[in-house]
Amino acid sequence: MIEDLIQALATCHREGGQLMAADWAGAVRDEADAYAVQDGVAQALGWPLDRWKSGGAGPQGPFSHSPVNPAAGGALLGVEAEVALRVDAQGRPEAMCIAVELVASRWQEGLAAPALLRMADFQSNAGLLLGAWQPYRPLDWAALEWRLALAGQDEVVRRGGHSLTDPAAVLPAWLTHATRHGRPHAAGTVVTTGAWGGLHPVSGVAHGRLGFAGLGEFSF
Repeated sequence: MIEDLIQALATCHREGGQLMAADWAGAVRDEADAYAVQDGVAQALGWPLDRWKSGGAGPQGPFSHSPVNPAAGGALLGVEAEVALRVDAQGRPEAMCIAVELVASRWQEGLAAPALLRMADFQSNAGLLLGAWQPYRPLDWAALEWRLALAGQDEVVRRGGHSLTDPAAVLPAWLTHATRHGRPHAAGTVVTTGAWGGLHPVSGVAHGRLGFAGLGEFSF
């Protein structure tokens, strides 16, 4: 049934459309199955696996990971304000930028679909928009001010709000996951590191501006 789900999700990515979660009840029994579906769909679509999303509930985890669609698209459910890191061959951060993760679902139930099915569907990822790269350096992440302005919504202005405080703290767990089958990752791989302030809902298309103190801003 995992192979059937891989083919069904790959078709959704190629042609659009969505699946009903009830039709796939029991297809994904645990996180290992969910990651197997991710791997299979990414392979079927020919993704280069040079972009990833990773996050953790706290410094000790649990952590979750997913390849990222190299081409943004889909009717959006929301966006997330993030900091993306570009890593070297040892998985260490060498550059950073502000990023907007696009959130969409191949499930008709959207974010109400069962958690394991959402994980199998690349954790509801629909692409990643990146600001200008700059050399990586530690910042006072807990006090870092950031602003998100979405068309038709009040501007969000906050300080901190990342579950790990330091976005780079997810990299060891990501590296273990990305290389678990013995496939080395390439230097220059991009890892976006988890949402600041959670999901910011939008409907269909998102227009806005994201800025982080010390990292600049960009419009999307």
